[in-house]
Amino acid sequence: MKQFRSNARALNEDAAGGSRIPADAGIGLRGDHYRRMDAEHPPVGWLEVHPENYFGRGGLPHHYLERLRAVYPLSFHGVGLSLGSVDPLDRGHLARIAELAAHYRPGLVSEHLSWGSYGGTHFNDLLPLPLTRESLEHFCARVDEVQAYLGRQILVENPSTYLVSTGDEMNEPEFLNTLARRTGCALLLDINNVYVCARNHGFDPRTWIDAIDARSVGEFHLAGHVENVFEDGMLLIDSHNRPVCDDVWTLYRRAVERIGRRPTLIEWDSELPELEVLVAEAATAQGILETCRAVAA
Repeated sequence: MKQFRSNARALNEDAAGGSRIPADAGIGLRGDHYRRMDAEHPPVGWLEVHPENYFGRGGLPHHYLERLRAVYPLSFHGVGLSLGSVDPLDRGHLARIAELAAHYRPGLVSEHLSWGSYGGTHFNDLLPLPLTRESLEHFCARVDEVQAYLGRQILVENPSTYLVSTGDEMNEPEFLNTLARRTGCALLLDINNVYVCARNHGFDPRTWIDAIDARSVGEFHLAGHVENVFEDGMLLIDSHNRPVCDDVWTLYRRAVERIGRRPTLIEWDSELPELEVLVAEAATAQGILETCRAVAA
C-alpha cells in the first residue's frame, strides 16, 4: 500500500497537482454567496466546499465553482463517507469524490472522525466513535482504504460530542495521534469542537491542544456554537450559526502558538450572515496567524 507522509506541514505541496492551500484564513463557500464572491473576490486566502454539494452534474454550483477556483485555492471537506461505520465503505460515494477531485484538484481533502450510517440508513449527524482499540483498528483500515483509492493523504477532523462513552480505552488526542502515525493521514483540528467538548465533559481544552502531535496537524477549523441551558446544567451545541466566541479565539491563539501556522477555515453552515461577516471573521483569524508568525520570527 502506498505510504503517505505524516508531516502535515508539507501535506498539500503535491496534492495531485492541485492548488496549494496557503497557511492563511479562508471561508466556506455557500450558495447564498456565489454571486457576490464571483463579482467581488473578497480578500480571503482560500475556499472550502463540501464535495457532496457538487455530486450533481452541471448547473450553477459547478458554474461558480469553476470560476472561483481560478481565483482562490480550493479545499474539499467531506461529510458523507461515514468512515467509522461498520457498513461497507460506499464506493459509489468515494468514486464521486475522486471524480470531483480529479477535476477540481483541491489542495486538501478532509473527513471526520465519526460515523453516520448503519444498515444502509444514513443519519443527519456526524456521530462519535468509542475510543477503543477495536474502533481504532477499524478506523485506520478505513482511512487506509480511502487514501489508497484517492491516491493522496486525507485529513481527519475531531468531532463535537455530547455524551461520554464508558468503554473508552484512550483519550481523543491519543486516538488521533495514533491514527495519524499509523495511516499517514493528517489531522484537522476543529478548535470550536475541542472547546465544546471541554465545556460539555469538564476537561481543560488547553490540555487537549497540548497533547496533539503538532507534526500531524494540517488545518484548523473555527466556528460558532450555542449554549442550551437546562434545569440541571448547560450543553454546548456545535451549531455553525454564530460568530466565533472569545474563548475559542483564545484557544485558537494557543493552538497556533504551539502547533504553528496552518490553513484556517471559518465554518458557518446555517443562518448564514452577509458575506462581510465571514470575511471579518477570517480577518480576525488572519491577524492571529500573522501575529504568531511575527512572534516566532
